[in-house]
Formats: sequence, structure tokens, C-alpha cells
Amino acid sequence: MIRAGDSIENPVTGERIVFHKTSAETNGEAVVIECFVKPNGFVAKAHIHPSQDERFEVLKGSLMFKLDGKELPAGPGDRILVPAGSKHQFWNAGDEEAHFVCEVRPALKFEQLIETMFSLAADGKTNQNVMPNPLRLAVIARETFDTVQLPFPPVWMQRMGLVVGSWLGRLVGYSATYVPATPGTPEEAATA
Repeated sequence: MIRAGDSIENPVTGERIVFHKTSAETNGEAVVIECFVKPNGFVAKAHIHPSQDERFEVLKGSLMFKLDGKELPAGPGDRILVPAGSKHQFWNAGDEEAHFVCEVRPALKFEQLIETMFSLAADGKTNQNVMPNPLRLAVIARETFDTVQLPFPPVWMQRMGLVVGSWLGRLVGYSATYVPATPGTPEEAATA
């Protein structure tokens, strides 16, 4: 379970996140994270949060957001609102580490999704597009469908595919969360 002060890293995308406020602390109202993105770093894929707003405040560096097809450059002091239902992605557009704070409202399963996807990437269980195998992805995506969706294919088609894919994924032993194979600290190893 994520707690305030916890930090996770995705070595494939170049993102490191520090959690400042968690779902548990805000009674499910929000998650507040501080994110550091290495040069050439990026969020894994264009996606949609159907029921969540995201607010970004850039503290350092240069980011490029693509929001509903429009590119929006952002630097220190800039604030970007990504309303629920908007297709978006971002990447580091500069030569130095980008640093921003992001608030996600409501929290839903945002923490679970981020922790699972970052852990899979850290353990080498994703492809070059930062996605796990299709059956594992189906189990994760079905569990977090109210948190994140793909912009294509249509939602009804995604739902149908996830019913079958997640059933097969669970049949072969995948779950919606992932525990890292090699915990990062001795304390984590003792509780793994």
C-alpha cells in the first residue's frame, strides 16, 4: 500500500514519483504526487481518465503536453488542467530533468495502477511500449477501467475485450496488482 513519502520509479519511461497525499489520507478525494521526468522521459501512452481531473504545476524544466490533439508546451510556473474524459499524454521536452506536482481528483485506483505498472517495468515485465503481456494487461485494465482507458477502440469494445482477456489472464494466474520480485529495501523484503 502506498503511503505519503513513498517513492517509485519507472526505469523505462524515466519517471520517478513521490507521493505527497494518498487516497487513504484524503478519504478517496485526491492523490497528490511530485514527479521527476528524465530527459527523453514520457508517460507510457496517450490515455483518458473518464472520471478524474488532473492538475499539473510545472516547477522546473520543460514539458510538452498533448491534450485532445493539441500540443501545449509548459515550463516553470505553468499550470495545465486535464479535464476528465480528455485524451492526453506528456513528455520531457528539454535537456534537463522536468519536475512537477500533479493532483488527481478523485483518487479512484490511481495509486494501485501506478504502483503496479511501475513495478512491472522495474522488473522487466513490459515491452518497449511499456506494456505487460496482453493477458496481464487485460486483468489490470479491467480492474482499473474507471481510472484509465485507451482513446481507441471505443469504450464498449474495450469492455468486451477485457471481459474475455481478464478471464483468461486470471485463469493463468495474473492479478490486478503486482508485487515486485525484488523488493528495494530490507524492510520491504521482510514484508514481501
